[in-house]
Amino acid sequence: MMKNPTETIGNLIDKQGVSFISSVDENGYPNTKAMLPPVKREGIKTFYWHTNAPSMRIKQYKNNPKACIYFCDKRFFRGVMLKGKMEVSDDKKIKEEFWKDDLSTYYKGGTDGGDFIIIKFTAETGRYYSNFSSEDFKIE
Repeated sequence: MMKNPTETIGNLIDKQGVSFISSVDENGYPNTKAMLPPVKREGIKTFYWHTNAPSMRIKQYKNNPKACIYFCDKRFFRGVMLKGKMEVSDDKKIKEEFWKDDLSTYYKGGTDGGDFIIIKFTAETGRYYSNFSSEDFKIE
């Protein structure tokens, strides 16, 4: 059993170059996508990414906020799945917090109604796999 889930899982997450996010499509099927690591995390409860506003995933999160994120440490064959809700934020103030000028290559229009949008994941429960066993946990 993990002594300190926030520290153990936080360390695993911070060392990964890829994160996986999942949404639910209009037919109830999961859709998973590889992303860069979150641009910000608050403990193991709240995570932020930026992405393109017109993407399929944004539409799915607006229709059904249920989501799952996953981080995998392939070197030590361990990982963590977090389940919760994904919120789509087009709030200019929040977008400005994460904006960097070099992002203009990827997002036309900057923070003013362009393609740049923030998604915020709030975890409710998790499942950690390590050493050939899994452990469920709640997130406070």
